[in-house]
Amino acid sequence: MQPLVSVIIPCYNHQAYIQDSIQSILDQTYANIELIVIDDGSKDQSVTKIKEMLEQCKTRFEHVYFNTRANKGLCTTLNEALQLCKGKYVSIIASDDKMLPQKTQIQVEYLESNPSVAGVFAAIELIDKNNQITEQRVSERTEYSFNDIILNQHDLPTLTQMFHLDVIREVGGYDESIKVEDWYMLLKLSKNQKKLVYIPTVLCQYRIHDESFSQDGLKMALEMKKVIAPYKNEKVYIDAEHKINRLILKNYYKEKGVFIYYPVKFYTFFKYWINKILV
Repeated sequence: MQPLVSVIIPCYNHQAYIQDSIQSILDQTYANIELIVIDDGSKDQSVTKIKEMLEQCKTRFEHVYFNTRANKGLCTTLNEALQLCKGKYVSIIASDDKMLPQKTQIQVEYLESNPSVAGVFAAIELIDKNNQITEQRVSERTEYSFNDIILNQHDLPTLTQMFHLDVIREVGGYDESIKVEDWYMLLKLSKNQKKLVYIPTVLCQYRIHDESFSQDGLKMALEMKKVIAPYKNEKVYIDAEHKINRLILKNYYKEKGVFIYYPVKFYTFFKYWINKILV
């Protein structure tokens, strides 16, 4: 009997891509899948696009859940979906990205053969708004430590994830007060000695379009500082904080002009090296 896999698609304003995302789950070679789609208050026609595919989904999947309600944010949506999951394993993919057909099969087989692994990731292709492949990204490393992850020296693409569901529930799901949910979860799991593995095979497609990246680098850096705050007692914290402070310099102080930027830059680097000496 194949273990059940719960696939979660959180959707927000992706009317142009949500059907491609759902179709990629329909096309999985692995049979035993439940699909959970939650629309987080989209203002476009995403809900209509999802509803057009529900009958096909109900025929294909073991169980289908769809809901739309007022916007609550991504982490709240993910926690809501996790409570609904019944699978042994769970995959989460954004509503503008796609899985390749063998993705679920390959990852389930890997996790079934390697029960000590909590989560598995894979390589990706970049696609444009017309589904044309623009690039492949395949890493040579297959495992990363907590230190690698907190220093952002890792390649674990979020859209390729598959976890043991009980492991995600064990760490309490997602913190609804933060925005960098993928990094938050990687840190929680790796700090709890959960093994995360990367398979160097392309299994997903990441879509590049105008809304793909955050336009507010300062906001992202400040969110990253919130995520690492619980790890202040870690030896590597100073280096992780310094990397984020450099992002703040780049995204906020640099545009203030040389008379503000360079004094702040000097102070930032001086503080960093003093802390390094004192550790």
